Amino acid sequence: MCGDREDRGVSTKRNRAITLLSLGHACVDVYQGAVAALVPFFVAERAYSYAAASGVVLAASLLSSVVQPLFGALTDRWAMPWLLPLSALTGGAGVALSGVMGSYALTLAVVAVSGIGVAAYHPEAARAARDAAHGSHTAMGWFSLGGNVGFALAPLLVAAVVATGGLGASPLLVVPAVVGAALCAAAVRSAGCRGAAVAEGEGGGPDDWGSFLRLSGAVVCRSIVFVGLSAFVSLYVRQRVGGGDVAGTAALCVLYAGGAVGTVAGGRLADRYGRLTVVRHAYVLTVLAVAGVVLVPGPSVYLFVALTSAGLYVPFSLHITLGQDYLPGRVGTASGVTLGLTVSVGGLATPVIGALADATSLRTALAPLVVLPALGRLLLCGLREPVPFRRGHPSSSTAWARKSSTMRWKRPAS
Repeated sequence: MCGDREDRGVSTKRNRAITLLSLGHACVDVYQGAVAALVPFFVAERAYSYAAASGVVLAASLLSSVVQPLFGALTDRWAMPWLLPLSALTGGAGVALSGVMGSYALTLAVVAVSGIGVAAYHPEAARAARDAAHGSHTAMGWFSLGGNVGFALAPLLVAAVVATGGLGASPLLVVPAVVGAALCAAAVRSAGCRGAAVAEGEGGGPDDWGSFLRLSGAVVCRSIVFVGLSAFVSLYVRQRVGGGDVAGTAALCVLYAGGAVGTVAGGRLADRYGRLTVVRHAYVLTVLAVAGVVLVPGPSVYLFVALTSAGLYVPFSLHITLGQDYLPGRVGTASGVTLGLTVSVGGLATPVIGALADATSLRTALAPLVVLPALGRLLLCGLREPVPFRRGHPSSSTAWARKSSTMRWKRPAS
């Protein structure tokens, strides 16, 4: 009976911490989608060229993605739970100020600051979620879902604020950041993180860089497919089925809506069948689904967009936990790479798809996307399931309990 009450207490604490982290994740990732959503307003109100508007997006996304591994390395060395609320405020402040800056250079600067705030958030947040999840892939799926929801809600938030009040109303966009900072602070308290330090080499064995790099290659393949379809599926579906803007917007909504189902489903399936098994099957599904999007005519394209969404989102949170377990001594670095650096490659590949579409056709330009998940599946061949994180397991690392020059390592109480 005592053991049952203790288990229920642990479960309740875990659920509370994951809920707070997931909601905070949503508030932060709003700002990843908000920059792109602001582009039409920059073009309309400031007469930015498309090239100039693209520069604003690049200033946020590329810088954010590149510096995330750097923040990951820092969080591997020092305990920084305070970084979560601070980074939430930084990410929101940059976007909020972008609409009231008087010059293009200043707009780029504040958007870049927002990108740095987003970058600072993810490695430490992923570490916190890993610790709070107690090894549950379903719980990690809920954490990842928060980010996907925030990204998807960004256009609605921007439209509600800027479409009614113009760019001058952009300071109101800071509200989710304030809410997110409060949620992150509450998550830190709920998880009971004190910033104690962990001995060097705390993980469950040596870092498996070979497996981690192969996993990262597969994530790059996934990223190119997702970002490429995000950029062009709306235009493509309009060409294939007609229906104008409504048809294209519906296709994009179907692609994003898969994040709500696929991310959580991936965690539940992994708890039952194992992460690598689920990830491999998801990549196979993605090959067939993207082929359907490119080759199958008519309204059935929506079905294949939905299947593509499932194939892309089911492994999303599993990539993170696999990377963390392949590098148990560098959890922050692993999180920064799987959440940041690999994603930037998708953004860099999008102009190539666009150039190919200009030279040939959009259908021809999207056809190579069929090959990429197949390549990702090949990279996953031969990988072994790493020892999963479990609170209290000899191989587990405790989040926010890391090396510090002022603290000694203490194991969590059993």
